[in-house]
Amino acid sequence: MKKINAFIFYTEPEQTLKTVNELKQSNLIHQIYLLAPKSQSGIDNNNIEGCEIIEIDGIGSSQTVELIASKSIVDYTLIYIKPTMLKLGYFALERMVGIAEDTQAGMVYADYYTVINGEKKNHPVIDYQEGSLRDDFDFGSLLLYNSKALKEAVTENDKPYMFAGLYDLRLKVSQKHPLIRINEYLYTEIEEDTRASGEKIFDYVDPKNRQVQIEMEHACTQHLLKIGACLEPVTREIEFDRSSFVNEASVIIPVRNRIKTIRDAINSVLMQKTSFPFNLIVVDNHSTDGTTEAIADIKDSRLIHLIPNRDDLGIGGCWNMGIHHPDCGMFAVQLDSDDVYSGSDTLQKIVNAFHEQNCAMVVGTYQMTNFEMQEIPPGIIDHKEWTPDNGHNNALRINGLGAPRAFYTPVLRDIKIPNTSYGEDYAVGLNISRRYRIGRVYDVIYLCRRWEGNSDASLDIMKMNAHNLYKDRIRTWEVQARKQLKV
Repeated sequence: MKKINAFIFYTEPEQTLKTVNELKQSNLIHQIYLLAPKSQSGIDNNNIEGCEIIEIDGIGSSQTVELIASKSIVDYTLIYIKPTMLKLGYFALERMVGIAEDTQAGMVYADYYTVINGEKKNHPVIDYQEGSLRDDFDFGSLLLYNSKALKEAVTENDKPYMFAGLYDLRLKVSQKHPLIRINEYLYTEIEEDTRASGEKIFDYVDPKNRQVQIEMEHACTQHLLKIGACLEPVTREIEFDRSSFVNEASVIIPVRNRIKTIRDAINSVLMQKTSFPFNLIVVDNHSTDGTTEAIADIKDSRLIHLIPNRDDLGIGGCWNMGIHHPDCGMFAVQLDSDDVYSGSDTLQKIVNAFHEQNCAMVVGTYQMTNFEMQEIPPGIIDHKEWTPDNGHNNALRINGLGAPRAFYTPVLRDIKIPNTSYGEDYAVGLNISRRYRIGRVYDVIYLCRRWEGNSDASLDIMKMNAHNLYKDRIRTWEVQARKQLKV
């Protein structure tokens, strides 16, 4: 019979005791270890019978992973990374070991149930693929590693991490072994983070997490080097061709049913003061709430109001219609219909950045606000993790590139934008960064308004999974394309 050594994140004795008793019901369990933070006082007085306490500096550190590896002396290593109670499904561990054996997986993980405010809900996860490089990929909290694969990965550690140890571990394991999802509900955990999806998506750019991000970037870059997908800094020069453009820039706003915000968005464009001619292309995707009439009421020769003659366009399709319009300017600049430019100099700063930094795409800095445009946490999102040398590699790890985004129109016309309503801008950004520089503006030039009407304000788990699966697929395609460049 295959055996398991289990490692539990230990912060609260009562919760941990319940988890220990769950694990002991399986004949597969050989030994249980309690991973206890060194900062926790009184830990020695709370020993749980039959378990060995291991003091750790953090659940995600390299030192913790190495300690786990040193105790992984049986076939499989189970790591439970939450401090709350775990309840296993009927023969769950037996199922996980069986799948691991059948597939020769380096690690297996499973769908699970989550208890939120006393209510039990399904929490499916998604399949791992080559492009699943996000450090916040949702495996759930119960991970079963093949001990041999785990120990082998640990021997290849090149740098000690305080935060990226577990992330580095699964990247290294994935280089030689499959990470297998079991799409069966095998356990139940308690979820304490009850924020809506729209509040969680910006955690990775919160300034207080900067050191975490630096470590994650290093681990991801080393992984890309190992698999042959890490690119050198881009040096390709661009000669901007004005000959076929009347306008230097066009702001493009795709919109559908945003009667509450579209006037603000349009007015923030028309108030721009520039040294060059520009226009505004609003692609109105068959609005039914008065948005169409609101746009038509605005009389300005710079405003082009397009209504597609087809009904199969997502946001990306609307963008394609805008950039291929004969009056589109040399630079195409994004503005979402929910948002506004922060001042009258936004467009000038973006166009200046193209010329000063000789780039095919420019990404700005934005400020999170409520509907009344008052700042809300996490405040300013500057994506300072982007560097000229490694930004295009690190972009494969994070879930977005920032806003507002602007593009050299000929490059964008050549690539085409995926006809989706999620991830289309990220896909284009990755593609462009493969060959061209991406410039940055670190002044706050954009106000991102959060309100109940945002498309990502509160997504259910199925919608979030669909979004994340698609973005991982985008990354997979991009990794495969970059490998070809290295051949």
